[in-house]
Amino acid sequence: MKKYDVIVIGSGGGAKITSPAARLGLKVACIEKDRLGGTCLNRGCIPSKMLIHPADVADEIRHAKKFDIHNDPVFSVNFEKLVSRISSTVDHDSDSISAGYAKNPNIDYYHAPAHFISNKVVHVGGEEITADKIFIAVGARPHIPNIEGLKGTPYMTSTEALRNTKLPKKLIVIGAGYIAVELGHAYGALGSEVHFLVRSRFLRGEDSDVAGEFTRVFSTKYNVYMGAVPTKVDYKDEMFTVTYTSENDEQYKIEADALLIATGVVSNADTLKLENTDIKLDKKNLVQVDDCLQTDVKGIYAMGDCVGNYFFRHSVNFEGEYLFRTVFLEKSDEPIQYPPVPHAVFSSPQVAGVGKTEDELKTEGVKYVVGINAYAKSAMGMALMSDHGFCKILLDSKTRRILGAHIIGDEASNMIHMLIAFMNKDGTLDDLLNMIYIHPALPEIVRNAARQAQTVFEKMEPPPPPPKEEASPQKLEW
Repeated sequence: MKKYDVIVIGSGGGAKITSPAARLGLKVACIEKDRLGGTCLNRGCIPSKMLIHPADVADEIRHAKKFDIHNDPVFSVNFEKLVSRISSTVDHDSDSISAGYAKNPNIDYYHAPAHFISNKVVHVGGEEITADKIFIAVGARPHIPNIEGLKGTPYMTSTEALRNTKLPKKLIVIGAGYIAVELGHAYGALGSEVHFLVRSRFLRGEDSDVAGEFTRVFSTKYNVYMGAVPTKVDYKDEMFTVTYTSENDEQYKIEADALLIATGVVSNADTLKLENTDIKLDKKNLVQVDDCLQTDVKGIYAMGDCVGNYFFRHSVNFEGEYLFRTVFLEKSDEPIQYPPVPHAVFSSPQVAGVGKTEDELKTEGVKYVVGINAYAKSAMGMALMSDHGFCKILLDSKTRRILGAHIIGDEASNMIHMLIAFMNKDGTLDDLLNMIYIHPALPEIVRNAARQAQTVFEKMEPPPPPPKEEASPQKLEW
């Protein structure tokens, strides 16, 4: 049996362990059944944004007439060339990781599925290997709902949608989360007629005001069926027919030449045969870890989507850096402490948030103040001719500390960073007000929301006056 210092299963967030550990002189086994780079590089964050950006450009061109700019005849999109370029770019990046590992004498790369035989023994590529330290970073895969007739049809998940080179004339999207609205928007802006079947609401995890504004705007761009529950899928003559029930329990059918399933993700932990170990999974198939991201087996750690504390590449990067520091450098048992973890939805309109939502504060019984300002009520908003979007800031009613912030509108994913920074330093409303904002840049929308919050505070009952100081005898200066 081969003995390593470190085994890393998964090459996405796991990369935060593989190369750094090898640079310390440790012998590392990197296991990846798919392309190196994980979901983010190959079938997630990077290719999706490379597709969404051209879609946003197309959207701007299509609506340029509001600025008195006309683009007749109608522009065209070379969808096959666009997707091929994206795939080629991410494949090149993935291959460069493989080339780098091949040159590193401290890294053995196993391009094969893996599973546990016992607590510290892993079977991969016909071999059994072991290590004192094992890191599980196997990520997640698209969830496939149990809909009659779906299995066996050529539907797309996010994986196929990002490699598909044929732009469908009509696309049905089942799902309403960030993957659904990002990819649905990309296809729609590039020329497909897109229809969304939404069971409850768009972006369920977002602040209610944000989700409501998103639904209002998004529904003007694409065909949206709220309260639609798919019950059956048929595929014949290269056409999908989806049967669904409405909010009134009435049955309808919709046809399209493409179907995208985007109903969330599930952990890949079930591929590892963890039943052969003492590692435990919860009801959602997520790996159970302690505050140090260690499983019930000493020396085996897990991070990222398969743990499910957060489902972002930036959060698993944070977890990987924490594990490398505490396991290899400082060798400490300090628990992981997440700073405010932000997120963004790269759809149209764009959404970004950090910290608590107003719904959460209400549930927790926290007393808070809201500052909110529309894009249209700003100089740059006027230049953009904004007809939607806002910044919403939630503040503790006593300490004025920022509890959460949510932005919907142009460049939301960029603008949220100033609020992330302030929250990271326990910032208050006064910190937002006591700075000079560039005029007329978009962040003035954040400032205006802060000013709105200040107005609310000024209307609140003023604090009692300080006690009068006793008069002291006048001092004479000679």
